[in-house]
Amino acid sequence: MGTYFGTDGIRGVAGELLTPEFAVRVGRAAAVVLAQKAGPHPLFVTGRDTRLSGPMLEAALTAGLTSGGARVEVAGVIPTPGLAALVHQRGADAGVVISASHNPFADNGIKFFSNAGVKLSDEEEAEIESHIRRQDLTSLAGAEFGCAEQLEGAVEGYVWDVVKRIPLDLSGMRIALDCANGAMYRAAPLALKESGAAVTVLFDQPDGTNINAGCGSTHIEALQRTVAGDGFDLGLAFDGDGDRVLAVDADGHLVDGDFIIAILARHLKSQGKLRGDAVVTTVMTNLGFHQAMKREGIEVLVTPVGDRYVVAEMLKGDYLLGGEQSGHIINRDVSTTGDGLATALLLLQALRQMDVPLAEAARVMERLPQRLVNVRVRDLAELDGASEVWAAVGEETRRLDGLGRVLVRPSGTEPLVRVMAEAPTQAEVDAACDRIVAVVERHLT
Repeated sequence: MGTYFGTDGIRGVAGELLTPEFAVRVGRAAAVVLAQKAGPHPLFVTGRDTRLSGPMLEAALTAGLTSGGARVEVAGVIPTPGLAALVHQRGADAGVVISASHNPFADNGIKFFSNAGVKLSDEEEAEIESHIRRQDLTSLAGAEFGCAEQLEGAVEGYVWDVVKRIPLDLSGMRIALDCANGAMYRAAPLALKESGAAVTVLFDQPDGTNINAGCGSTHIEALQRTVAGDGFDLGLAFDGDGDRVLAVDADGHLVDGDFIIAILARHLKSQGKLRGDAVVTTVMTNLGFHQAMKREGIEVLVTPVGDRYVVAEMLKGDYLLGGEQSGHIINRDVSTTGDGLATALLLLQALRQMDVPLAEAARVMERLPQRLVNVRVRDLAELDGASEVWAAVGEETRRLDGLGRVLVRPSGTEPLVRVMAEAPTQAEVDAACDRIVAVVERHLT
């Protein structure tokens, strides 16, 4: 990670790191770097989620891009995967999303997509960052300026494309949607209704400050109560920018990304469509998933946390399916990045073809007890050299003796150290987690 770029682009509090002045610098740097590769006046497509700071940063980023010579098509509010698809559809040289995904509304972020609709490499981000840091770029002038225009119908175009790629008849199904008051608030209901489902929509009234507030894939309790209490077949919860989705079965039980990937992987393998009989996941994937895939004869490849690393490994080995426990899931036949809507339709398609309810399909795996604790620290850079923390990790690993695991890593988007433990019993998980958290708090807070 660089000074500004983390695992998912640049992210911070709007008005602090992410000021209009900073967004202008980011846009100008990106325009200049891309012009060196794509030629003068490269085309960028931009989109954003529903945060209050979104229009401000959109305007500033557009100013930076055009002052650096880029042409810009502004899509407005659109799910992140919709923007990634637009890059290809519009023949653009790059795409930019203004979003902080599942973070609270006060945060925001800027992330770039290449002309292939995938996130930029670390090297490409480092090149942009070097110009941002040095502040060595000035505005162009005269005919060297770029231009900007609004792009109409972007959300509808994204929905029709996804529905066309994943045709299914959901007649007779009652589905509840939690749109997180975010970028999926129009797209998801439109797609599910187009596929024939009877849809009840929660949290689809964004006001700029309520994105992810007690709703969405990180706060799924309201959806669980709704589904379990009113006879729905299942529920689907998106995050603020729509690149992830989690599910809830008819009894209100959570079906997270690990379960969804396991369901899709087994179904694809049964159809002979799972390329290489393998899936790509991250270090956060539950051990129960690994055990289930071993039983199914499916290889599991593991990457660091971040869907960009999952996609890179998928491209490297030409694998079809990959993703994260958080619900970032990629099927390369239908999307180039994590796509909550495409994943939801693929899951529904698999359930229809298997003719089973979600709860039965989710029996493909059994989750080992797992706990994740976030510890806010004074300086993430101190974690690498924190010998006491790593000694504690080693001690807990020896205690578990191969029957579980512990993982300590820095957040890529916030000043947090994430401590995760898995073990055969919840008591063992809690004890291991508590002991490591105590060491982290003693030495890093």
